[in-house]
Amino acid sequence: MTGAEPTGGRVMSWAGAPGSRTAGAGGTGGTGGGEPGPAAPVTAAPAAPGTPVTPVTPVTADRAGGDLARRATADPLYRLVAYALEAAHGRPPAAVWSAPYAFHLGSPGLVAAAGWPTAAAAAPRTDGLVRLSSLGHPADSCDLPLTLSGPPPAAPAWAVRPYAVLRALARAGYGPGGTDLHVQGSLTGAAGLATAEPTDCAVALAVADVHTATGEPPDRERLARLLAGVLPDGDDGLRRAVLFARPGRALLLSARPGRRRRHVAFDPAASGARLVLVAVRGEAADRPRDLARAVACARRAGALSAWPPGPGPEPGRSVLVLLPEARLAAVRAAVAEDFRDRGRPVPRFLNIAVAGAARREE
Repeated sequence: MTGAEPTGGRVMSWAGAPGSRTAGAGGTGGTGGGEPGPAAPVTAAPAAPGTPVTPVTPVTADRAGGDLARRATADPLYRLVAYALEAAHGRPPAAVWSAPYAFHLGSPGLVAAAGWPTAAAAAPRTDGLVRLSSLGHPADSCDLPLTLSGPPPAAPAWAVRPYAVLRALARAGYGPGGTDLHVQGSLTGAAGLATAEPTDCAVALAVADVHTATGEPPDRERLARLLAGVLPDGDDGLRRAVLFARPGRALLLSARPGRRRRHVAFDPAASGARLVLVAVRGEAADRPRDLARAVACARRAGALSAWPPGPGPEPGRSVLVLLPEARLAAVRAAVAEDFRDRGRPVPRFLNIAVAGAARREE
């Protein structure tokens, strides 16, 4: 095998977490996806920015994601995240959210979501503490005071960004009393897709959900603006794909502030094509040459087009390849043979479904 492939309805991601994928943020099948649906949030309404904030009262887990870990029909990734929060922090989650990885298309301003998710489980607190954990960093869980101003407390490197998001959410009225949070992705950076933006969105949605009045879904537009403000170095196009994508559609971003979003058809599977992420391995200095070689081999074997998943033309560690479904085996074989013959690590292939936006996992 040269990548993660389905086996008996389950997949093993490059991050090592098993999970069958469902539609929406989850992937290629099942019943979810489509427009971001209403969540079932749970506690006090957020205060307006600039107004005093007060802690919320924790909710009982049976109103939300507390039994997800023990639900046999739930996606294994979400069961794992729910269980991991309970194991790490001694209490079940009040909500679990999934958020898809996202990518740019070859045309300017076009983004879409991939059928591989990251997930966040959250439970509200009232003591001004945030407790952060991740299966990707099992030795680096941390308990931190939630301060709304001044220098942030020292934290493990992986937790710095989630803490910044939690702090900004608290200033906006979401969770000033603190939160228990666990995050986990189905892919690592080795896949070549951006990991920060889907994690940011999953964290923001999960935390906003457990600190929003019952029956009111988190305000995605407000959260998008909040994330853009606190993380100006992030990719706002990818964030909007995570928050507003639709299955089988690409999101066309407008350069004009306040202009309505547009979705355009982009469903390779519906036209007998496949979208595949090809990620090269080895030293960073060798990746541009290896990517160019992989693309050339893929084109000779029948690929239609290829482009980097990031916003610019500069090569990273992966490339998206569009090809006729009938040529998938031939393209994989041609690329693998070329790299083996040269003694180079064989690139990994990952099937990409065009998925829907982040959603609450029930």
